[in-house]
Amino acid sequence: MTDTNPLLANGRLRQNAPKTVAGYRLFRQVIEEDGALPSNLKRLFLAAAACTKGYPDMAERELAAAASAGLDLEHAASAMTILSSSRGEGAAMRFAAALTKCYGSDAIIEAEATSIAVADGEAAANFLQYFGQMPPSLGKLIELVPVGADAYYLMREGTLSGTALTPAHAELLLVTVLAADYSEWASVHMDGARRAGASEAEIAEAVLCAVPVAGLSAWVVGATAMAAGKPG
Repeated sequence: MTDTNPLLANGRLRQNAPKTVAGYRLFRQVIEEDGALPSNLKRLFLAAAACTKGYPDMAERELAAAASAGLDLEHAASAMTILSSSRGEGAAMRFAAALTKCYGSDAIIEAEATSIAVADGEAAANFLQYFGQMPPSLGKLIELVPVGADAYYLMREGTLSGTALTPAHAELLLVTVLAADYSEWASVHMDGARRAGASEAEIAEAVLCAVPVAGLSAWVVGATAMAAGKPG
């Protein structure tokens, strides 16, 4: 691995903080080399997290590297769907811009909007099936704004099972994004990743993908969430 990364290549950091640079080089090695997860997926996870933090240049750089490492367009585009639900319009549109720059005009398609009817009780049944019990926040939404609960269900379901990523990899992308935001909800998607077949090493690597955008605290928060949710 060459020090083409801007932090690793910074002369002042190399002089003033050689241990910091050496440590960051090792974190980058985890991301840029195949391990429990393939490197192209890890760089996709990092690109998605960079969009949530408002770092479009980093997002584009990491997504371009993922594409060079063989990540196809449909798997890359899955991150835009996941960000639409988990971090909203701004993050999703940042990713859309990076996707177009990295994959060209093939990333832009025209499609008609689709209306999807949600049957009575369908949202509640989905929440119970996924969480095991009704989260108070979603129970309140069903009670006060039922159409909001239907919207939540549709967006959540589209995120976790409606993309080209496997369910485990979709959950792990969410783990990276949530760890980057120091969110306690990371544990929920760690458990979802486990149920979908992810190993503890895969979860750990997904958390480490957040370090370049959120620092060492991303690992501390993520590891705490791993311990909280680990079976047994």
